[in-house]
Amino acid sequence: MVMPALGALPGPAGIAAMQSVNRVAVRPPFMALFLGAAVLCLLLAGWELAGERRPLVLAGAALHLVGAVGVTVAANVPLNDALAGADGSAVQQWGDYLRRWTAWNTVRTAASLAAGALLVVALAGTG
Repeated sequence: MVMPALGALPGPAGIAAMQSVNRVAVRPPFMALFLGAAVLCLLLAGWELAGERRPLVLAGAALHLVGAVGVTVAANVPLNDALAGADGSAVQQWGDYLRRWTAWNTVRTAASLAAGALLVVALAGTG
């Protein structure tokens, strides 16, 4: 709902709003949650590889690391970095940014939901 709302703004206002969101996001509370989840997935995967090797735990951890963290690092952050230097006249760039960022965010959201479901099922003892 956020990206369509930003997309409905005139180009310069949308660019400025997203630049502000990107600056505010990179703060300790968000980074602790984002990186903390990645560290937990790495620990879970390591624990599983050293022990039981439950496939759903390994799949959930890998899906989160690749689909959420990997997509963020490889796709969304570079798009954010490119937009950071744009000024209000970059309306063409804004349209391309919205399309690409939203597509990658959809991948990231689906991967996060699937990873969470796999981990819940596996760690609840049914996987």
